[in-house]
Amino acid sequence: MTERDVFLPVGAQPSLDALVDQIERAEELGYDRAWLPESWGREAATVLATAAERTDEIGLGTSILNVYSRSPSLLGQLAASQQEASDGRFRLGVGPSGPIVIENWHGRDFGNPLRHTRETIEVVKQVLSGEVVDYDGEYHDLEGFRLRCDPPEPAPAVDAAALGPKAVELAGRFADGWHAVNYTREGLRERLADLERGAELGDRSVDDLRVTLSVGCCALEDGDRARELLVQHTAFYIGGMGTYYRDNLARQGYEDVAHEVYDAWQEDDREHAMTLVREELRDQMGAAGTPEEAREELQSFLDVEGVDAVNVSFPRGAEVEEVMRTMEVMAPDA
Repeated sequence: MTERDVFLPVGAQPSLDALVDQIERAEELGYDRAWLPESWGREAATVLATAAERTDEIGLGTSILNVYSRSPSLLGQLAASQQEASDGRFRLGVGPSGPIVIENWHGRDFGNPLRHTRETIEVVKQVLSGEVVDYDGEYHDLEGFRLRCDPPEPAPAVDAAALGPKAVELAGRFADGWHAVNYTREGLRERLADLERGAELGDRSVDDLRVTLSVGCCALEDGDRARELLVQHTAFYIGGMGTYYRDNLARQGYEDVAHEVYDAWQEDDREHAMTLVREELRDQMGAAGTPEEAREELQSFLDVEGVDAVNVSFPRGAEVEEVMRTMEVMAPDA
């Protein structure tokens, strides 16, 4: 049966406690894992370490930490520390993010994201093994580092976020799982073939990889508000977060609308961008409406073959109470 995870809000939250409260509530509701993004909100390791102290069973993970702003060795140390803090409940999710985040926010050069992601995964796994890190890569030439504490047992899994065909193939070849974001149901099926090809290249079985699909969700008694929150969120990511989400949608058979949404958003015609999403994309990329409507739409994502876990994620404009209500409605045992 497809597991059900929760993806904590990427937008501003009133406090660290508010985020941890959501993780505690997710545990009470029976979610398998809580994922925390790291973009413009709070630093992920501190939040998850706090959550590890205040929870007992729910899995914890990052989705995602970018591979530029921390060194691979430091990411390995972070994963080892989080695995210890959570008593073995941690998964590390990494990925390249995009030029807006890496260059504008962190001041790093965004170059060759595939190679950076591969090298990061390989170094992190060396660190987690407890052996001396000896790595000769294109971007990372390392020697002599070794954990001066017991390596985690078991070592936490290392997942990769990926959008394009080659990136998904890389996840299948080197990572322990794939995080899929902003996909339609049909578009996801095509990328699953890339994941399987990558697993074959790595002499691995795709059945050993965990595929996590994030689905934007909003379930409120006011179904119209729920749908509009998801429309605004989807339009923002396609139009306002660089070209990666736009191009990913175009590859899924929505080339014209993807570029039109992007162009409208860039020209500050937000209403036109949202109208396009409302009319052509909303039902393909999320689950929103009244509780009954949203649960029914979520089920169509849970039924996609090859998906191991569906991530219940929330619109960036949702209030804390709306996040909590949606989490309750979409819970495994609701």
